[in-house]
Amino acid sequence: MRIGDMARMSLSNLWKRKVRTLLTVMGVVIGTCAIVVMISLGLGMQKTMQDSLAQMGDLTVIQIYNYNSTPDSEPLDDSMLEQIRAIDHVTALTPSYDPTYWGAFQIESGKYVYSSNITGVDMDALEAFGYQVQEGALPTSENGNYEGIVLFGSDALYNFYNPKKSQNTWVMQQAGEDPPVNVMEDKLTAVIQKDDSENSKKAPTHKLTCSGILVSDWNKNPTPYGVFMDVDYMRKLEQEYVKLNNIKEDKNKKFSYSTVVVKVDDMDNVAEVEEAIHALGFSDTNSMETIRKPLEEQSRQQQMIFGGLGAISLFVAALGITNTMIMSIYERTREIGVMKVLGCVVGNIRAMFLMEAGTIGFIGGVIGLGLSYLISFLINTFGGGATGSIYDVGGIGIGGVSIIPWWLALGALAFATLVGLVSGFSPANRAVKISALTAIRQE
Repeated sequence: MRIGDMARMSLSNLWKRKVRTLLTVMGVVIGTCAIVVMISLGLGMQKTMQDSLAQMGDLTVIQIYNYNSTPDSEPLDDSMLEQIRAIDHVTALTPSYDPTYWGAFQIESGKYVYSSNITGVDMDALEAFGYQVQEGALPTSENGNYEGIVLFGSDALYNFYNPKKSQNTWVMQQAGEDPPVNVMEDKLTAVIQKDDSENSKKAPTHKLTCSGILVSDWNKNPTPYGVFMDVDYMRKLEQEYVKLNNIKEDKNKKFSYSTVVVKVDDMDNVAEVEEAIHALGFSDTNSMETIRKPLEEQSRQQQMIFGGLGAISLFVAALGITNTMIMSIYERTREIGVMKVLGCVVGNIRAMFLMEAGTIGFIGGVIGLGLSYLISFLINTFGGGATGSIYDVGGIGIGGVSIIPWWLALGALAFATLVGLVSGFSPANRAVKISALTAIRQE
């Protein structure tokens, strides 16, 4: 018997018993719809959770703190940064270096002075960390030399002051006035400071060029609130300060950065990179992984519960398919006997009943999937999924968004069909074991 003939016979047999077939299909529809909608709600909760965490900071960033280092511990110096940079999945890193000698130098422009919030960073890493400029451009260098290049945060433009008179630049900013210094056009100079006014040495000065003005983003670390300067250039200026003021430094003291920020290629690899950093001896780290991981585990458990509730409905539907196929065999016993007498292959009889069971599962899956999309649309439109929240986890609102990705739709359709085939397997085997003579005698 050809496959086409078996398919026509299967559909014909299902159509002859329309009410029974419809009721059985409805069970599959309810089961499929329950699974898809439940899992889609779990996926929506997970996405909303990740969006909420993303608003709190970059999920792929690890901060290394080295404030409690001892003389015997490995220094977090440039050579150690190279080891961290070589860790798999690390795409970039930068120190967040505050001057060792506070006030060692200041930025001057005419009568105005800037001396606060100057941070040393790796200029090559800024693009990888997602820093953006509202004016100008991020600096680039073929040989890694960024001497004299600075970046101003948009909020730092009002931190210039005139030391000879009182001037509240904060009031200027609130009033919408222009900053006192146009950092992109006005002359900027780094001036090394003297600790002693009687010091007769000439204070070194260096011309600075502002490459761009950074977009304000408090979620980034280092925060682009002040001024960014190349970390090597900043340390060079500090050494000039030490030399100018005859400061004696402890030559046995190892230089070590206090804070380093590491960028990972994907948030799923953050935990692995963080463990590798701990293995290097730096256990004081911080990342969004400490918040994301327990929330994601809780979300996964909720998805399993939701999916389990839907699976129960589909299991009940599977029992309905089995019952329908068994009843069909009892009603068609004589037909099965005739097919055997006419020489129909036993495998064809089994395939025909499996095809009927699979068709019930497939039709129920298609209708259930369509109904799931409708319910998902209604939830997202009228259920407050986009703006409201139905859960609150760790203080973060989890919206009731329903998301049905393509893999869930195809998986649900395949699973419903598979449930039909599995449910029909036992009745199909029973059909092929019926004796042909006994079946023909049956009225």
